[in-house]
Amino acid sequence: MSDKFEQGMKVRRSVLGDAHVDRAEAKKTDFDEPFQTLITEGAWGTVWASDGISPRERSMLTLALLAALGNFEEIPMHIRASARTGASKQDVLEAFQHVAIYAGVPRANHALKLAKETYAEMEKE
Repeated sequence: MSDKFEQGMKVRRSVLGDAHVDRAEAKKTDFDEPFQTLITEGAWGTVWASDGISPRERSMLTLALLAALGNFEEIPMHIRASARTGASKQDVLEAFQHVAIYAGVPRANHALKLAKETYAEMEKE
């Protein structure tokens, strides 16, 4: 394992939680292992590991980009991560309001729907 991979796993676990990472690792196969390594080293070991901006700001940017690009599948995971990064519900709302203005109301509306559902699930847990 490279240093970037080890750093990436550390950051990934701190943001997403051990349970999530353990489930993802259990699903990894020989087929997608190179892709998983790329994500761990690139996204988590380089971008998320950078101290250029705070984890809170990274959460807000990530959620806004996911919504703006219509990558809704990962929004619940990153809403859950916001509890670890310090991004509040208000921060998330602000990010999605930016999405509404700069990327479109339908995408922001769907992202807000997913956020509300995820926050409700988190409150029950």
